[in-house]
Amino acid sequence: MAQRFTVRYAESLGSVAAEGWDACANPPGAPDSVGERYNPFVSHAFLRALELSKSVGGRTGWTPAHALVEDSQGNLVACAPAYIKTHSIGEYVFDQSWAQAYELAGGRYYPKIQIAAPFTPVTGRRFLIANDAPEGAREALIAGLQGLRKASGASSIHVTFCTEEERVVLSGAGFISRAGEQFHFVNDGYADFEDFLARLTARKRKAIKRERREALGDGITIDLVTGGDIRSAHWDSFFDFYMDTGARKWGRPYLTRAFFDEIGARMADRILLVMARRAGRHIAGAINFLGDDAIYGRNWGALEQLPFLHFEVCYYQAIEFAIRRGFKRVEAGAQGEHKIARGYRPAITHSAHHFADPRLAEAVSDYLARERAAVAEWAAEHAAELPYKSETRG
Repeated sequence: MAQRFTVRYAESLGSVAAEGWDACANPPGAPDSVGERYNPFVSHAFLRALELSKSVGGRTGWTPAHALVEDSQGNLVACAPAYIKTHSIGEYVFDQSWAQAYELAGGRYYPKIQIAAPFTPVTGRRFLIANDAPEGAREALIAGLQGLRKASGASSIHVTFCTEEERVVLSGAGFISRAGEQFHFVNDGYADFEDFLARLTARKRKAIKRERREALGDGITIDLVTGGDIRSAHWDSFFDFYMDTGARKWGRPYLTRAFFDEIGARMADRILLVMARRAGRHIAGAINFLGDDAIYGRNWGALEQLPFLHFEVCYYQAIEFAIRRGFKRVEAGAQGEHKIARGYRPAITHSAHHFADPRLAEAVSDYLARERAAVAEWAAEHAAELPYKSETRG
């Protein structure tokens, strides 16, 4: 007999038991297709911290509507971090041009349904399935999201930074695939940072050594802070850095000061702060989240703009930490071709999109077919630019 499922929606993870959610989000012994056994950004702790700190919800335009699939005994067997959105900010997969074109043609693009880890351009599972979930749980979850779209009057469903496996499944369910490009450092079994440098061409190796010397000149020292060593004063300093970057570059910081207190209380062992200090005062810093297999660089900022300090704090310290601790990858955020010269390799990312209006779906599908071809060409070109010696370029 086929399993009967119940689908419901949670306006807050406060109504969902952390054990049940995490058994779906990060099931033990079940690495996803991107090679990560534990992804911090779909954990109950991270998503709940966003809610409690009012980084999502309220007037932010990110209204939680998490999809929950329960079996006939009422056990949570699948879920998805879902949001009803009234804008396209904080996603890192840009669809504003679609929205503008559709609304010029008389349509209404917002609200839309976003399946994502908010403000986080990191690939990971978006359809969270427990190890012991009955057959059909994922299909019930996809159907539940379609139901949410209809009930909310949304124009579309957007599943961003999903896995390749999920992209294939969603394509079969009528979603349109989109490709993007990031740059990741891959730890190829390096003994230490010097071993990594030895694999580079002489010119690139010298350039990195020079950048590190200049970044750490003028009395700059680096503090690596994690776990119980993170204090409120560290968060005060880092939030100043974060706000300065947002004001100068992006214009609208997404995360509140309370968010950092929340994650510090809930998941400090999954956080690495890289803080640059001079004369006893922190002047720059970056926050990294730790999976089981990868380090995820997320936000950075500085009160003093010093040559190469960004590369040292965000890239080289993360590489060194990954090699020392045996992490397989460093993912340093979205975009950034400048990362290639610093040993980061091109990586393809995926998203999937479904539109209620077949006219909009047809137009987007045509555009994305051409975009996917262009992304593949860019990735091939960037792979040819890697700074490794010829015998280690693969």
